[in-house]
Formats: sequence, C-alpha cells, structure tokens
Amino acid sequence: MLSENIRSVRRSKGLSQEELAVKLHVVRQTISKWEQGLSVPDAQMLISLAEVFEIPVSTLLGEPIAASHTDDLKAISEKLEVINLQLSQRKAERQNAFHWAFLSLCAVIIIIAAILIALGSPYLSWNFADPEMTAAGTLLHAFEWLFSRSAPILLMGGIIGAVKTRKKE
Repeated sequence: MLSENIRSVRRSKGLSQEELAVKLHVVRQTISKWEQGLSVPDAQMLISLAEVFEIPVSTLLGEPIAASHTDDLKAISEKLEVINLQLSQRKAERQNAFHWAFLSLCAVIIIIAAILIALGSPYLSWNFADPEMTAAGTLLHAFEWLFSRSAPILLMGGIIGAVKTRKKE
C-alpha cells in the first residue's frame, strides 16, 4: 500500500519525517498522516515524493507502470482515487461504529436506570447487623449514588454523540 511504501522508502533513504517534510515543503504531520494511511498525497506531491526519493512513482504506488508521462498521471490519479475511496470507507465504518457505541451507551444507561427504579433501593430494609449485608448494602448504595449523578451527563453525551455520528443523507 502507498503508506507502507512511503515509510519504507523514507527509512531506506535514511530520512526522518521532519527531513522529508522540509524537502517537500510540508509539515511533519502531513508525512505522518501519509505513512499512517490517514490521507494521501495528491498527484503532484506524489511526483515530488518520487523525485526526492529518486525512484519512479510506480514504485511508490506498488505496481509497475510502463507508459508515457500522461498515462503516468492518469494511472496515478486512478490509484489515488482508489486509495481515497478506501480511506472514506474506513472513515464511514469508524463513524458507524462510534454511532452504535453511543446508542449502546444510551441503552445501557436506560436499562440500568429502569432496574434501579424497579428495585426501589431494597437495601434500605436489610438487617445491617450482619457485616456482609452491611458491605453489600453500602456498595449498592454507592453504586446508586454514583449512577444517579453520572447517568444524566453520560446519557446526554451519548445522545449528542449518536446525533453527531449518524449518517447524513
């Protein structure tokens, strides 16, 4: 993949991300994003990368391309389009996973609240002369207390997160 090729060629040339960034007139974070596969260089930057590395662009892209210069640009553009599509699909999958995580958080909070309401603090009628019952009652009361204070904040965060991560059509 392009990100792995950029990283391996940079390392084989003995360049740090900072040194490569200076040669390409970009910030180091840009190089890092390319190497992590979070973004891809545009066609012109890919050509500049190949010039800095002193290798053909086809080597960076991982496939041999033996054609004219215009065909090279077309092939590079097509390859970058595929890579961008893969990145957008990964981003959509990640967004979908976060969406379902936020919805699950909301559901768990509602279920726990319903259970606590249905139970109605049963520990209040327990015999606290027994040390085990005292410990269990204290733990249950502490859980109820912490839950009643944090649940509204977590529920609002879950709702906001679910709304912000939903698919826009």
